[in-house]
Amino acid sequence: MRPRPPVRGRGMFTGTGLIITGLVATLAALILPLWSYENRSSPGTSVDTLNADTVPTLYGPLSALDRDFLVKVRLAGLWELPAGRQAQQKGVGEAVRTAGRHLVEGHTVLDERVRTVAAELNIALPDEPNDQQKAWLSQLDSAQGTDYDREFANILRLAHGRVFPLVAQVRASTQNALVRGLADDANSTVLDHIRVLEATGYVDFAALAREMAATGASPSAAPTVPGTAAPAAPTVPADPAAPAVSAPAAQSVPADPGPGPGQVVPATP
Repeated sequence: MRPRPPVRGRGMFTGTGLIITGLVATLAALILPLWSYENRSSPGTSVDTLNADTVPTLYGPLSALDRDFLVKVRLAGLWELPAGRQAQQKGVGEAVRTAGRHLVEGHTVLDERVRTVAAELNIALPDEPNDQQKAWLSQLDSAQGTDYDREFANILRLAHGRVFPLVAQVRASTQNALVRGLADDANSTVLDHIRVLEATGYVDFAALAREMAATGASPSAAPTVPGTAAPAAPTVPADPAAPAVSAPAAQSVPADPGPGPGQVVPATP
């Protein structure tokens, strides 16, 4: 009896089916991640968020970051203008009074510019400083003498350092022509203020670096103030009536540990 020959069609079908199955599985493995990425609708997706929060204007698209920038420029003027005027009156060192004058001049122009831009773009702006800025003003109200000079330089330098990255981010990313021009003005103003504040000789760069690293560069954060007269208690007091530093402590801490290269030593009272 002859042996039954093998069924070639069945073997060929089995081998071909395995190959096709393998190809389909491979293709599915490649397509599924791409499909999942393209069709995800997470609210944290940067492109989705940008499109959802951006509105058209005559001067180009206006993003949520643009609007936040305008609000922060206005807030800066609301507290730095009175702080600058106060420094011109209370500042002991000539460099502090000069810094106060730069603050007044810079924010007078910048505040007018931001209100004009906001009106064109139909953006509502605040009319008073936020709680953190009010606390800073109260801190400066309580300080006297060289303690005032030191706190003024460090509080204002910290505030300007926090808003500087926001200005750069807006200038680099905005699609709106009015916001772009305002960012140019803000960049020049903030950099000028940083320089004149550092020229007082009172800025504690080590404490400033620690504070920026600990809390980041968010202008909305409520930071401690580096370089105050009492290193053991650097936190900004919440109570305006409570003096930041007692008179003996102020005498025990030198106003300036020693001028570095390019620093201006403040005049003694």
